Amino acid sequence: MSFRKVVRQSKFRHVFGQPVKNDQCYDDIRVSRVTWDSSFCAVNPKFVAMIVEASGGGAFMVLPVLKTGRIDKSYPTVCGHTGPVLDIDWCPHNDHVIASGSEDCTVMVWQIPENGLTQSLTEPVVALEGHSKRVGIVTWHPTARNVLLSAGCDNVVIVWNVGTAEELYRLDSMHPDLIYNVSWSHNGSLFCSACKDKRDVMPLLTPG
Repeated sequence: MSFRKVVRQSKFRHVFGQPVKNDQCYDDIRVSRVTWDSSFCAVNPKFVAMIVEASGGGAFMVLPVLKTGRIDKSYPTVCGHTGPVLDIDWCPHNDHVIASGSEDCTVMVWQIPENGLTQSLTEPVVALEGHSKRVGIVTWHPTARNVLLSAGCDNVVIVWNVGTAEELYRLDSMHPDLIYNVSWSHNGSLFCSACKDKRDVMPLLTPG
């Protein structure tokens, strides 16, 4: 039996990506060099957010999707954290709401103005405090409004009610080591967390 008959060829084998022109790129942005396994970038239909270098704290930049080209070094940032920002995630239910996790052990939720930033944003809508070490993962619930998950170097996963700044669920005894990643199921009834100890945990969330 030939190899061609065993492996189905991809229908995309003749599709090739084309790089965009320079004037359609974002240029001269000082992306953060903090050593953390993060994408450093989050995008929704209106904005692109990028974690950037900042002195005296942590910051990320929010740009309208169509604002391409060279970005001025004085462009305003979201800069309310006292430590480097490690992860950011846009709310799936509101294109103007974004969450951030930081080395300062906090999670913050921000409201971005309709037309983007005209001055630096230093006051979050809500600050969530429950981790004892840096927070490297933040991810919104895919279907429920105002529900946000965070995971930190304290090996703790917390599910928050952002509207009341209260903990809905805390997973603090399952992982003995660093949590690498957390992902929701498509309807948000489950989430899976992966740890340095090579074990996965998948809690079932029930209303109440």
